[in-house]
Amino acid sequence: MSTDLDRLRADLLASIDAASGLDALDAVRVHALGKSGAVTGLLKTLGGMTPEQRQVEGPRIHALREAVTDAIAARKDVLERAALDARLASETLDMTLPVDLPAPGSVHPVSQVMDELAEIFADLGFAVATGPEIEDDWHNFTALNIPETHPARAMHDTFYIAGEHERPMVLRTHTSPVQIRAMTSQKPPIRIIAPGRTYRSDSDATHTPMFHQVEGLVIDKGITLGHLKWTLETFLKAYFERDDIVLRLRPSYFPFTEPSAEVDVGYTVQNGKRVIGGSDGWMEVLGSGMVHPRVIAACGLDPAEWQGFAFGCGIDRLAMLKYGMDDLRAFFDGDIRWLRHYGFSALDVPTLSAGVGA
Repeated sequence: MSTDLDRLRADLLASIDAASGLDALDAVRVHALGKSGAVTGLLKTLGGMTPEQRQVEGPRIHALREAVTDAIAARKDVLERAALDARLASETLDMTLPVDLPAPGSVHPVSQVMDELAEIFADLGFAVATGPEIEDDWHNFTALNIPETHPARAMHDTFYIAGEHERPMVLRTHTSPVQIRAMTSQKPPIRIIAPGRTYRSDSDATHTPMFHQVEGLVIDKGITLGHLKWTLETFLKAYFERDDIVLRLRPSYFPFTEPSAEVDVGYTVQNGKRVIGGSDGWMEVLGSGMVHPRVIAACGLDPAEWQGFAFGCGIDRLAMLKYGMDDLRAFFDGDIRWLRHYGFSALDVPTLSAGVGA
């Protein structure tokens, strides 16, 4: 029997090594270890042997079964690895191919510029203040020293809200009411900017009925025009990201400031286009002045103790000057092609270290 076991062992191991695939290997397994397999048949004969025979043949038959089982497992591992290698070779995936991603959204230039302004003025110690877009006549006009006969109060310049109200209600014509609300709700010193939507009855290439404006206000003791000029120079240099910004302040008139000044910024002509920076010519960018004593008094403060300055400019105009748009109406047309061209990625978060226009 020993010779027969050795011969069977050699035949089965040779068949296992010769199996070219998993199906062939499984056939060898069934032939050896299945219910009617050769090794299984030998195990069944142990029950008819005498104790002495079983003591001798039992270990040999069990050793044969273990050898066959281990050989099948080893061969299966080799065949599975070979099958995986063949599959990887035939089913390659080119990771350099472009992936079809959904169309990303864009940040509107107005929103981007608002974030840039907030970043710049936050570094100068200013807070961002907001207020309602539907304002009463007192906050929008009267508290700002705008007389009853001023043209801004006329129906052709201002959108009035129909209905019975304690005071006449309007769509705010500027964000100056936010300055009034700040001065009447908090104690000085005050340093705020007030960006937001405003409304006037204008419509052409550089004016729309709805537009965006940012105003700044400082109320403190000992404030002078020098503080105003330095603040505007610092702001415009940071915003346009140029050190050659030159300002010119021209005397002007605003009811809510005295003295008042229009602020021009120098520009140069490059390739037929005006570029902010230098002093080949001058371009008006904002209005400014020292807060009128009547405005300070209207807000419950003593103008003999508190002084301040204010300034304001159009956010849409700032965006046009910096990023090269030439028609204000396109800002509000909702043309996705325009937004894809001029819009910003959501990851282009303005920072002073990386550049507010990054």
